[in-house]
Amino acid sequence: MQTPIPCMFMRGGTSRGPFFAARNLPKDIATRDRVLLAVMGSPDSRQIDGLGGAHPLTSKVGIVSPGSKPGVDLDFLFAQLQPDKDTVDTTPNCGNMLAAVVPFALEAGLVAPQGDTTTLRVLTLNTDMQCDITVQTPGGQVSYEGDARIDGAPGTSAPITINFLDTAGSVCSGLLPTGSVLDVIDEIEVTCIDNGMPLVMFRAVDVGCTGYETVAELNGNIQLKERIEQLRLKAGIAMGLGDVSKKSYPKMCLVAPPKEGGSISTRCFIPHVCHDAIGVLAAVTVGTACVLDGSVTQGIAVVPEGNVKAISVEHPTGEFSVELEIDQVDPQKVNRAALLRTARLIMRGEVMIPSVIWNKGDNT
Repeated sequence: MQTPIPCMFMRGGTSRGPFFAARNLPKDIATRDRVLLAVMGSPDSRQIDGLGGAHPLTSKVGIVSPGSKPGVDLDFLFAQLQPDKDTVDTTPNCGNMLAAVVPFALEAGLVAPQGDTTTLRVLTLNTDMQCDITVQTPGGQVSYEGDARIDGAPGTSAPITINFLDTAGSVCSGLLPTGSVLDVIDEIEVTCIDNGMPLVMFRAVDVGCTGYETVAELNGNIQLKERIEQLRLKAGIAMGLGDVSKKSYPKMCLVAPPKEGGSISTRCFIPHVCHDAIGVLAAVTVGTACVLDGSVTQGIAVVPEGNVKAISVEHPTGEFSVELEIDQVDPQKVNRAALLRTARLIMRGEVMIPSVIWNKGDNT
């Protein structure tokens, strides 16, 4: 016998994975995590016995429930799994999967459409971060077709706008967890920053790279990856995160001058595999570093004038634009971050797991 669990398989931004209503999963966290591992087919490098796509970007899960706080419409819990590990990490955010939360909730009947567009406030339980997400709902139905295009995802789709309300210190103690905009760690100048995603940023040239290498080249450079991991472990301690050897954060970001007319060029490790693009909240964090005086991006980034700045973050498969509003009194403070994503419902139905892992009749 197997246990069926209702789910929807969705793409959110440049990530994808199954989405669940929280009420359909075990209440006990340990049991829930075993269920999610079985759903994804982890640990196995191919995830051949589950829905995982054998890559961190396709080993993600979304769990959604009605809002638990005043003014909040939906709660979102993001879970990061790994193909070859038995870990379920609900500490960091994922801005890409976040793009699919409101479409899923509407499809699942957790909330009602508001008109031609629907804007809902979402609380990310991982980091207690809130944002307003707007999706197209003509005729009371979620629209996935449109002209919006994001690099890293094929074709075009209906636009989904995300307006982050408070992202500073999502996991760390604050925007600059070391207390400085620039540090020297393991003999490398770095900016340790968290504006939605804990990130260690450093110049590509300081680790012997151009910053324009392909993903395959970087993933195949074992010596480089060992050097970056050594830096990450020391930076994790400096950022107050403790031993990060088994954690999926902080992410590591090589930066270089823009090459395609953007603001800055990036290559991000998440944390041990080079990202084919860049994560949503990583892009927000990179953009924030670009507007902070004295960061590792100074002299590299091309930043426009004005309090509202559009930062184009170049990545291996294109670019990601972030709109940042700088505080007029404190130029080292970002008041708002907004961006555009897309999402699509790929499959709806039931995912089957062995009943020995969880018998749904006992929702504990």
